[in-house]
Amino acid sequence: MTPERAIVAWCPDWPIRAGAAEAGVDLEAEIAVVEAGVVAACSAAARAAGVRRGLRIREAQARCATLTVLPANPAADARHFEPVLLALEAGIPTVQVARPGVVVIRAQGPTRYFGGEAEAADAVLGLLAAAGVPEARVGLADGPFAAEQAARSTTAARRSRIVPLGGSAAFLAPLPVALTGLPELTQVLAKLGVRTLGAFAALPVDQVRDRFGPSGEAAHRVAAGLDARRVVPRTAPKDRDARIEFEPPLDRVDQIAFALRRTAEGFLDALTADLAVCTGLTVEITTEDGGVRRRTWLHPRSFTPLDVVDRVRWQLTGVGVEELSAAVTAVRLTPENVDAAANHEQGLWGGGPDERIHHALSRVQSMLGHEAVLTATVGGGRLVADRRVLAPWGERAAPQRDPERPWPGRLPGFSPASVLGDRPDVAVLDPAGETVAVDERGMPSGPPAGFVPPGSSSRLLVTAWAGPWPVDERWWDPAAARSVHRLQVVAGDGSAWLLCFESGRWWAEARYD
Repeated sequence: MTPERAIVAWCPDWPIRAGAAEAGVDLEAEIAVVEAGVVAACSAAARAAGVRRGLRIREAQARCATLTVLPANPAADARHFEPVLLALEAGIPTVQVARPGVVVIRAQGPTRYFGGEAEAADAVLGLLAAAGVPEARVGLADGPFAAEQAARSTTAARRSRIVPLGGSAAFLAPLPVALTGLPELTQVLAKLGVRTLGAFAALPVDQVRDRFGPSGEAAHRVAAGLDARRVVPRTAPKDRDARIEFEPPLDRVDQIAFALRRTAEGFLDALTADLAVCTGLTVEITTEDGGVRRRTWLHPRSFTPLDVVDRVRWQLTGVGVEELSAAVTAVRLTPENVDAAANHEQGLWGGGPDERIHHALSRVQSMLGHEAVLTATVGGGRLVADRRVLAPWGERAAPQRDPERPWPGRLPGFSPASVLGDRPDVAVLDPAGETVAVDERGMPSGPPAGFVPPGSSSRLLVTAWAGPWPVDERWWDPAAARSVHRLQVVAGDGSAWLLCFESGRWWAEARYD
């Protein structure tokens, strides 16, 4: 396949530019963007001080004591690059985003429109300069790879370079083979003495395919100037936000909810027209005193107009009951998560029990409030109560502790069925009727012989017991240190309990059903 002529526009040091704007740092300062402990990008001032990509943070700071270290933030890079893209697309619509700071343009259309390849490259530079990126560089060659290398080979005095038709192989030949982006291939070729793209392209393609597989074969074609990748222009995202303004401002929740119903219907109808549904919604409420309250809501299925109105009402009542601190001037609805409508269609015979459960729980939640219906997921921790993570119906629980990590001290075997979240008091007695205590060495003061369950005054006989097992958490932090001893007991009525002794008090953590 004949390579397609491509234009690549490159904005140098874009992660530095976006990171500095996000953090409010002077762009002329010594800045390094770090990812996984390694410098991923550095500013011109940092490079002048000896900082280079690939350095560890400590070595980079040793070379430049005034270095400002910023974490890599791909979301911020894309967000700050979006206005540049919009300005570029206003003049040239066939734009593909390779990554924030690098775009690929099919050269055929701009070349015909502007009257030549040099004129098209100058037009791209002009559009980028108007968008606030006067230092942008442009390369034009056969295929996106050669075009990007052409853009990177430019200088500040000559910010565009055009590789003649059919000349990409000769242009790429002296460049290092590491530009293929395949570390394993680069290491093997270096051991074989193959260090340039030209030497790599001279190898027999069948041998490269047998040794390195399809990825190696594709890299071989790119090195030979036969980059067959086509430019796929991006589809500009639609603005699906919905906004309603209140004039005069409203200060009652019921008035706002009533006025919002039609806006919610139009908001979801626009998504339905695109065969999509909303599963994550951001509600932004602007008040008369200039305050902005923003929250993202999730849904276990997809939002209906009534669900949208309920979320706005819950967000308003979370600020004040009926009287708000300031009147509301506007409400904005933004779809955070959008899914294809086909994934949410009912089955041939209806939704079944799951659908009825969902409607019932959503109805109860609508009447009693967002946090009136909770669902449980398993989190990390040593105590059973710590592993229970509750979240409102429809929200995704985010455990603060990873359940997949090892937790030394966690009870092995089967977990109790009923976890008692309010830590009810119990009594554990020895044969003399005295409360069993556990000393600092984990030794009980006597064998457990009696047990008074929570909410009862009757004493039950302990027929079996095991433990106690100590749990000492964060002993190095006096404010957060915790020392608990756990005990398993089986009472005379056949019930089994998991008990905890903490600060001289016995309480029930869970019950085995």
